[in-house]
Amino acid sequence: MRTAGPPHQRGRVVVVTGASGGVGRATVRAFAARGDKVALLARGREGLAAAADEVERAGGEALVVSIDVSDAKAVDDAAQQVVDAYGHIDVWVNNAFTGVFAPFTEVGPDEFRRVTEVTYLGYVFGTRAALRHMLPRDRGTIVQVGSALAYRGIPLQSAYCGAKHAIQGFNESLRCELLHARSGVRTTMVQLPGLNTPQFDWVLNRMPGRARPVAPVYQPEVAARAIVHASSHARRREYWVGGSTAATLLANAVIPGLLDRYLARTNVDAQQEEGRPEGPANLWSPADGPHGRDFGAHGRFDDESTAGGPQQWLSRNRGRLGAALTVGAGALAFRKLAGQARR
Repeated sequence: MRTAGPPHQRGRVVVVTGASGGVGRATVRAFAARGDKVALLARGREGLAAAADEVERAGGEALVVSIDVSDAKAVDDAAQQVVDAYGHIDVWVNNAFTGVFAPFTEVGPDEFRRVTEVTYLGYVFGTRAALRHMLPRDRGTIVQVGSALAYRGIPLQSAYCGAKHAIQGFNESLRCELLHARSGVRTTMVQLPGLNTPQFDWVLNRMPGRARPVAPVYQPEVAARAIVHASSHARRREYWVGGSTAATLLANAVIPGLLDRYLARTNVDAQQEEGRPEGPANLWSPADGPHGRDFGAHGRFDDESTAGGPQQWLSRNRGRLGAALTVGAGALAFRKLAGQARR
């Protein structure tokens, strides 16, 4: 595990926020497998230590920085620490988040503010810190880890959906500014589906049942591969990961009213199952803190999760075939949603 020292030449210098678990954990392993030097930013101790060990065993070099991304100065200081250690930053991945599963009327003002500060402002502060070091070099890539929920809100996650929508708008504005300036710095966004991550056991949950992702569920490595690919192909404004993401975004663009009714009827039950959360919520403090444990990349849904699918290949390889298949899949999804919404 590295804490300081002169820059080295092997691999890119990559910063990943939310690196201690879930998608962030899978992503740092994927970058490490390429021989990259990876700075791991998160709050928890146990998860960061385990992630650093995995990075180095995968062939990368780990730099651990324990911070809360809602603290702008701490994020700036973390970026400087990376530059002091490695000389520059090639890729910055904004991924850290927190959330509350509850009806909007049951989310307190401080809770809503906290989700917004971590999940939205954490991306703003990370992007600002990255640009401070990338713009003078006129090179670098910022990857914003998004969600289908950046375009399509669903019940029981108003604070998270609001934050992801805000990231989408913020990133579009920034991208236009960089294009106007003819900057060599790129920004792109990766929109993710429901994933098998530990978040469903550590989010603040006020639902009757135990939180779960809406099916179909994908393994976090699917997201990690897309994020690594996007970091090297950042001229694309965004990537859609998973057939469910493509179907949701296409349906929302064409039949948003019907989709409102469909989600109202199905998604409250689809986001919960029998049982109650087993661990403490991580809204205010990390679940893998001094008295916690390492949660790793995977959640409890391995048995139903898929490790890939054709849509991700199509998203990376846009062409006539990919467009035709995506539109065809979207048309089938529209008909299905329309029929269910009218029942």
